[in-house]
Amino acid sequence: MKTYLSGAFALALATVSFAWSSVAMAETQTITFLFTDDDQAYVERMEALSKEFETAHPDIKVNFVSSGYDAVAKQLPVQLAIGEGPDVAKITDWQLAPYYLDMRPLMKDPDGFAKLHGDSLNTLRFPGVNDPNSINGYVASQTFNLPFVNKTLFEQAKEPLPQPTATLKDIVEASARVAKATGAQIPFTMDRSGHRFSGAAFSYGSNYVKDGKFAFPDDAAKHYITDLYNWTKDGSFPKEMWGAAGGTQYKNMGDEFVNGNVVTYLAGNWMVNPFQKKIGDAFDWTAISAPCGDAGCYAMPGGTAIVGFKRTKYPQAVASFIEFLGSEKVQREIAENYVILTGADIKDPQYKLDSKNAKDAMAVFLASRNSAPKAARDLERLKGSSAIYQLIVQRMSQLIVGELSLEDTFKAMSADVDKVNVALAANK
Repeated sequence: MKTYLSGAFALALATVSFAWSSVAMAETQTITFLFTDDDQAYVERMEALSKEFETAHPDIKVNFVSSGYDAVAKQLPVQLAIGEGPDVAKITDWQLAPYYLDMRPLMKDPDGFAKLHGDSLNTLRFPGVNDPNSINGYVASQTFNLPFVNKTLFEQAKEPLPQPTATLKDIVEASARVAKATGAQIPFTMDRSGHRFSGAAFSYGSNYVKDGKFAFPDDAAKHYITDLYNWTKDGSFPKEMWGAAGGTQYKNMGDEFVNGNVVTYLAGNWMVNPFQKKIGDAFDWTAISAPCGDAGCYAMPGGTAIVGFKRTKYPQAVASFIEFLGSEKVQREIAENYVILTGADIKDPQYKLDSKNAKDAMAVFLASRNSAPKAARDLERLKGSSAIYQLIVQRMSQLIVGELSLEDTFKAMSADVDKVNVALAANK
C-alpha cells in the first residue's frame, strides 16, 4: 500500500493505519513505514523496496507513508510520547532514542549487520538509554552542509569562485557582485533551518553549550546574526527567503537554485542527486568549501536514520524489514543510485554521477567529511538541540521581517534558551 501525503494528516494516518489494517487483514502483520526525503526518486524507490520485502514475506504488509519533513520533525515526537505513531520511520532527531526498539535479539544475523554498519550504530545509542550493543536501526545518510554555486553566473560576471579559505563575508559579497552583474534575483540564501544556520556559527567561533547548559547567543553568534541581518537589509540575503514562512516552519530553497534564480545556496550533499536530475545542462554548478571564520572552516554535520520503535505490535516484522533495508545489497544500491553517504561501510561505491557538475560537487563533499567540529557533532546528540534549532528559525525570521530589533532578538533568544534549560533540568 502506497500513500503520499503531507502535513499532520500523514502522521495521523501513520498512527491509525495499523489498527485499520489489522481488522481488514487479520491474517497479516501490518507495519507502517514513515519516510521523508527531498529526492522524490529516492522516496519512490523506498516504496518499491517495501513492496519487494512484502513479496518475500507474504505474512507482512508494509504501509508506506510519505510525508513532508516539517510534519515528521514536529509531530513524530508527540505521537511517540503517547504510545502512537509508526512502527518504522526515517528520522533526523536523535532525541527519539528512548523509543527505539532493540532488534539485535530478533535479527537473523545481528553480528553481520553490526559489522556492516560499524561505529555509525553508536549514533543511535545514548548512554543510559540504549544498550551499548543494541541495534535500533541504521544510519541512512551522513550529511554535511556546504554552499552550492551557480558556476555559469560566476563565469558570466567574470567573478572567480570563492576559494577554500573564503569567509562567509567573502562568499556573500562575491555572490552579490555576481547577482548585480547578471540580474540574478537571489545572491545568497540558505534553507529556513536552524541546522543550516549553525555551520557558519561554529566557523565564527560560536559554541552553543557552556558548562553543560545551552548558552546562545554568545558574542560570536551575535556577530554572525548581525552580519546575516545586514545582508538582508542590503539585499544580499533577501528577507523573503526566510520571512515567507511563519513560526519554526522548515523551508527548502532548492527549487530556486534549480530555476537559476540563486547565485549561492547553502544546503548539503543530499541535494547533489536532485540537482543533477533537475538542472541537467541548464547551467553549470558545483559545491564549494565550508565558509571560514575566526574559529575555522566548518561544515555542519548531520544525518538521518531509519529506526524501529518499541511501540510496535510486531517487533519481529520490524526487525526483519530493517535487516532487509540495511543489508549490503540495498545500501549499496541506495548509495550509488541516489549519491548518498551511508552509515554502512560500502566498499568502493560507484556513485551514479551523470555530469561533471555532480562529480565535482560530490568531490568537495567527500573532501569535507573531516571538517565538522566536535562541538557540532556533540550538539547533534544533545537533548534539547532540536528546540535550539527551532528558536533560531523563529527569532531570526522575526528579526529579518522587522518584528524584532537586533537587541530584542538577542534577548528573546537568550530567554528562549533559558526556558529550554529549565525544561531539561526539570525532566532529568
